[in-house]
Amino acid sequence: MAQFDDIETQIYEFAKQNAEKTGCKLNPDYDIVAMAIKGIANNKKKYGEQYCSCREITRNKETDRKIICPCVYRSRELEQRGACKCALFVR
Repeated sequence: MAQFDDIETQIYEFAKQNAEKTGCKLNPDYDIVAMAIKGIANNKKKYGEQYCSCREITRNKETDRKIICPCVYRSRELEQRGACKCALFVR
């Protein structure tokens, strides 16, 4: 992941480790992973949290806690569609 900046590399490593621990994997399509990671990193820089880049941020901390990557919707989406909404994680 040489073209990622430090925060993007940290988020990538976190996502990779989380996928391994939870029995899913990162999308094999590098472009999709790069786009999702960059979006999450931008949200981290702007809002201070790793909010999913595919979810709308309300700026209500309690509501938005659900969309911190990996979001609460991931398991259901993996089960139903084989990928989460942003397609960072796949079965």
